[in-house]
Amino acid sequence: MARPDASDLAHRLGREAEAVCRHYLANGRRQGNYWQVGDVRNTPGRSMFVRLKDSTKGPAGKWTDAATGEHGDLLDIIRESCGLLDFADVVVEARRFLSLPHLEPQPAPRKPASTPTRMGSAEAAGRLFAMSQPIAGTLVETYLRKRGITALHGTGSLRFHPRCYYRPDEHSATETWPAMVAAVTDLEGRITGAHRTWLAQDGSGKAPIDIQRKAMGDLLGHAVRIGVPGAVMAAGEGIETMLSLRQVVPDLAVAPALSAAHLAAILFPPQLRRLYIVRDNDPAGDGARDILIDRASAAGIEAIVLSPAMGDLNEDLRHLGLDALRAGLRPQLAPEDVARFLSLVA
Repeated sequence: MARPDASDLAHRLGREAEAVCRHYLANGRRQGNYWQVGDVRNTPGRSMFVRLKDSTKGPAGKWTDAATGEHGDLLDIIRESCGLLDFADVVVEARRFLSLPHLEPQPAPRKPASTPTRMGSAEAAGRLFAMSQPIAGTLVETYLRKRGITALHGTGSLRFHPRCYYRPDEHSATETWPAMVAAVTDLEGRITGAHRTWLAQDGSGKAPIDIQRKAMGDLLGHAVRIGVPGAVMAAGEGIETMLSLRQVVPDLAVAPALSAAHLAAILFPPQLRRLYIVRDNDPAGDGARDILIDRASAAGIEAIVLSPAMGDLNEDLRHLGLDALRAGLRPQLAPEDVARFLSLVA
């Protein structure tokens, strides 16, 4: 039997990627199509992920550690997790795992370097979201409750990362802060980007840093989607603003677009018939409102503007209270939506 080279062994291991991870990275766990663990040496944690199935993003068995930038294949996992120094020993261990006949070890051919994921890409955004955890019981929940937001159903697009990288510019040192990570998706639900809001260590507010929010990936036309859109939905700028609206109309699907420019360009679901445009009380908000009204009208969609009493709906919620926010929004809603969305909470 001919001796398989390194790429052939890696391919064979890739067909058993989840079994390899369960054996050599037993401190991790499966999350969707990835295995998550602390690092390639099997430390508990969530910063490293291993692809478990072939996809358009790459072959099964490829892994990346977001904390260190390391990447490789399943042979590297065997080497590091077992503490092996000689590649010949890695081959022996890999063949043992695959139940292949033992062969005399020989020097392995040089492996081509993996192509790293481009920083800020849609793939990097998806990986960041995959490495984060649901918000229940985390600092994200603390942060949102501090802002008066307690209706957190349907917020699967929001997650928590305890040590999310922060670097204000290329000349600054990298820091880590807790962060709310939001998935930006297209109309089919594919992740195209991610938005990070860095938080204070106790969740009492945003982190004390210069740039407290950043987005990455492909954002134009897309949004953070909360709730299941139907014939009626609402779109606005900020996540906190749109979650504040859901305090009053908890069953209404909302889509934070993250900025005025992206709000003006948001794509409409095909079933949409009425769009509530939640404006921020500033010139950029007015511009986005006007563009979106024109686009919705051209698409045969009724557009209704919801305006805050203060700077945005979250300011209204925090400073005026839920009852005042509800009283301010009620006359702005279409009568049929008052009956549909407010009947249980009015």
